[in-house]
Amino acid sequence: MVLNLVSKLILVSILPIVLTGCSSTPDNTITSSNKTSLSGTIEIDGSSTVFPISEAVAEEFYQENPSVRVNVAVSGTGGGFKRFASGEIHINDASREIKETERIAANQNGVEFVELQIGTDGLSVLVDPANNYVDCLTTSELKKIWEPGTKIEYWSDLRAGFPRQKVNRFGPDTDSGTFDFFTDKINGEAQVSTDRYQASADDNVLVRGISGTKGAIGYFGYAYYQENKENLKPIGVDNGNGCIIPTNTTIADGSYSPLSRPLFIYVNVKSLNEPQVKAFVDFYLIHGATLASEVGYVAASDEVFAKNKRLVE
Repeated sequence: MVLNLVSKLILVSILPIVLTGCSSTPDNTITSSNKTSLSGTIEIDGSSTVFPISEAVAEEFYQENPSVRVNVAVSGTGGGFKRFASGEIHINDASREIKETERIAANQNGVEFVELQIGTDGLSVLVDPANNYVDCLTTSELKKIWEPGTKIEYWSDLRAGFPRQKVNRFGPDTDSGTFDFFTDKINGEAQVSTDRYQASADDNVLVRGISGTKGAIGYFGYAYYQENKENLKPIGVDNGNGCIIPTNTTIADGSYSPLSRPLFIYVNVKSLNEPQVKAFVDFYLIHGATLASEVGYVAASDEVFAKNKRLVE
């Protein structure tokens, strides 16, 4: 496995506030009115899938709180939970629920936390844009491509009529919650996968790999497909009920199965005693739905956000 481990650190307090790839109208534009006297630092790490939401929230929060430095890093859901469970960071972005081993580690270190669902993702399966032969794959075919000991070297090995074109796989690294989720749903067990693929913690690296490689196939979060749709071809997934392509509608109604999944932030309860962290989390729960939609995900319902607010009161 080729591991390209990339940690991105966004120092929001020194960046210009520009939300790229998002459209705003007078009805959903977040405006800042009064600057506050808050100061300090907020440390966030974790999922590359959730990163665009937390980055957008951090940028908007900065407009009202320019003396607060929000560091949003990306080391994968698993990498983030390692830091979160040891008390190094205030918030972990997660594209899966916390594992029991991670929960135990947090408990041993005295880290109490709350889990807040912020949206829903449709983990998207993509091929290179020049691919004119793959429009849909069954979950069984996806398993044949990604299972340990895979026998699929050429597309013609997968299905009669496909060309003798080498299958070039791209996917998240093993610290990724996306990797955990995909391998669980497609291969039947989390972390069980072929190692014959080019791996990266950076979804933008995967975008470039898939879009620029003939015979490529890979997977990552829906927002990254939306941001790069002109360079990628999404394919449908058939779990026995017909081919479904990820869209806002199919993700929201659950028909894009089994690859629709909830997205979370985990918050260290003790850190809520720090005024800047509490203010940021409150801000997240007010504006997170709008910003999740703007960056390409399906926002959690009003009922879910109301429950979240009760958890951090």
